[in-house]
Amino acid sequence: MTTSVLSTYEIDIKDIEYLRHGNKPLLARLYQPRGTGPFPLIVDLHGGAWCRGDRLNDTALNETLAKNGMAVAALDFRMPPDAAYPASMVDINYAIRWLKSRAGELRTRPDKIGILGISSGGHQAMLAAMRPRDPRYSALPLPAKAAVDATVRCVVMCWPVIDPLGRYHYAKKLKAGGKPYPEVIDRVLPDHDKYWLNEENMAEGSPTIALERGERVEMPPVLYLQGARDVAHPRPDLDRFVAGYRKAGGRVDLRLFEGEGEGFMTKNPGSPAATEAVDKIIEFVHNETR
Repeated sequence: MTTSVLSTYEIDIKDIEYLRHGNKPLLARLYQPRGTGPFPLIVDLHGGAWCRGDRLNDTALNETLAKNGMAVAALDFRMPPDAAYPASMVDINYAIRWLKSRAGELRTRPDKIGILGISSGGHQAMLAAMRPRDPRYSALPLPAKAAVDATVRCVVMCWPVIDPLGRYHYAKKLKAGGKPYPEVIDRVLPDHDKYWLNEENMAEGSPTIALERGERVEMPPVLYLQGARDVAHPRPDLDRFVAGYRKAGGRVDLRLFEGEGEGFMTKNPGSPAATEAVDKIIEFVHNETR
């Protein structure tokens, strides 16, 4: 992963267990710049249609961010077939609070923590940021009972599934029309069903629909990155979210990359668009966590 920003930090990388369900540990991979800090800390949520991937998905991006002066905690969280919605949101909410409770040893501060997600991880990042105190998501208490919540300073979304129900209907309509249709449609439709179980859950867990129904939510500043030719993340859903967030008083910095499709940052990390996107993430996080 390249960037035009000057990388100045040596980094250390290690895995730590942040939570355990039964005999199954959940790990976070920590990327830490060497230095006294305090550094911003970004919680990274991988993509994979809520059902695939792990904390190693975004390694190249996370190493680049750490070399540019921010700590990153890339999470594993529960996925189908182990657990459906809202289990991953419980793990993510807990991880944010767990990291805040250890801010000093991680050379950060509780008020310098943001969240980043890619595709379905972008959806989970936004939902976690909007609902940090949702009693379902915050159901697991910290062992030390630290006085922290799961609020975050900023959100970075890379081509998020910002309305799961909207994307589900979009994908089903394309499939019903017959081939040729984008191959991603056959890949994501079963994962929607595995994670969400039904359309009611998709609507309930949609950041876009939450805004449209007037739900009272937290509204940290958002950086929204997407390729203009992305066929896996429908443009109408993006437009509805951005309009709704801004109407409700939130701030969204939307960056659309002309000519780029789904996953442009990870599929072609050395491209000018990917470099520009990574530079923007670095600038945005440092500005919003001062």
